[in-house]
Amino acid sequence: MSKLLAFREEAAAWLTRLGSDQWQRPYPADRLLATIEAEAVFMVMDGDATAATITLTPEAEEGLWTERELQEPSMFINKLTVARTHAGQNLGGRLLNWAGERAYRAGAKWLRLDAWTTNEGLQRYYLRQGFDYVRTVHEGGAVNGGPRVSGWLAQRLTGPAEHGFEDETPAPQVLFAKR
Repeated sequence: MSKLLAFREEAAAWLTRLGSDQWQRPYPADRLLATIEAEAVFMVMDGDATAATITLTPEAEEGLWTERELQEPSMFINKLTVARTHAGQNLGGRLLNWAGERAYRAGAKWLRLDAWTTNEGLQRYYLRQGFDYVRTVHEGGAVNGGPRVSGWLAQRLTGPAEHGFEDETPAPQVLFAKR
């Protein structure tokens, strides 16, 4: 777990150098531990080095998606991070393809995400990766119902995809009736 927290701190420092306020608050270790225990955190390894990580879960963050949207078979990604030592190799795009394929194998129709509302570069990145913008949720943040910092919503259909990874994870559990 400490490796993943350090990985996130590296990404936060890089974002700060880019002028973004994204991930400036320390991530609660108990929340990270819960995602690890739920087997929702996946890592791309390059030898002993962690090259990238992503969280893929059937659980949506509260207050982002409508009841109708939540009735659609979906999986949600967050915390997509690529080590600066491995930047520029399309690991993020390949991980998104991997996640879309894994979600498809679990029976999901949609791969969904929420991105930092002020990080327009990240939003453009997801659009280039085939995601469609849904809307931006501004209210209902985690602290006293204040402004939400990560409420830019996007989605893309799941399906078989080329990603080039040797997937050593167990096959996903089918969570949704096949479409």
